[in-house]
Amino acid sequence: MNRIISLCYALYFFLTAAVLYLVSLIILPLSLPFDERREFLHRLASIWGFHFIQLNPWWNCNISLCDGLDRKQNYVIVANHQSMADIFVLSGIPVAFKWVSKKSLFKIPFFGWLMYVNEYIPIERGDRNSIKLLMNNCRKWLLRGASIAMFAEGTRSPDGEIKEFKNGPFRLAADCNVPVLPIVIEGTRDIIRKHGRAFNFNANISVRVLEPVHPKDFNNDASRMRLHVQQKMTLALEKIRAKNQAPIDMQMQTVKLSQGTGQY
Repeated sequence: MNRIISLCYALYFFLTAAVLYLVSLIILPLSLPFDERREFLHRLASIWGFHFIQLNPWWNCNISLCDGLDRKQNYVIVANHQSMADIFVLSGIPVAFKWVSKKSLFKIPFFGWLMYVNEYIPIERGDRNSIKLLMNNCRKWLLRGASIAMFAEGTRSPDGEIKEFKNGPFRLAADCNVPVLPIVIEGTRDIIRKHGRAFNFNANISVRVLEPVHPKDFNNDASRMRLHVQQKMTLALEKIRAKNQAPIDMQMQTVKLSQGTGQY
């Protein structure tokens, strides 16, 4: 049954992606004169992306924003990566950005074509020329006032733990004097595991947008900033898990007390 529902979800995904792609093609020439960064198209795609999370009432997604978030500021957004569902969950944050994503996703019918329309930035892993082109494209958008979003680890974590961060996002932030916006995701691994074929339709998802980190506070040292942000995000993930675990521990204690007193 779970696989059948997952298949229906996938069919709905491609049908709505096709509609959004065609609508975006119509809007694009009309919006370009006043929206060179294509923020309107991104916001439209974000509403579409996040509605997949909202569609299922058993996916409880809690997004917490930091006080220091300036919606008029552009950022290098870095997030940990637990599953493909991260893309849809991050569509719920109120910041327009350019996704940095592996090139293979751009080949997916309608979904990938939509990424081209939005001028998201592809990367071919292990290709030096692709990485060089990626960095140049990211700098171009940052200097034009757009935000970019990257998964800090470069790939999905196999066990949900935060792994070592790549230096690229922090080098971009230092080069362009743009703050890093760390985002911690927890719970999306429970939706679909790596190489999984079916969704789990019951999951609690937490997204924490942490305080921006400014390159000037680290004398524009990308390596120092990377280590700081990695430690900050790892600690935040631990706090999220501790908070999520607390109600379960309290329930278990209540059950033990009830068993001990003969009360129910």
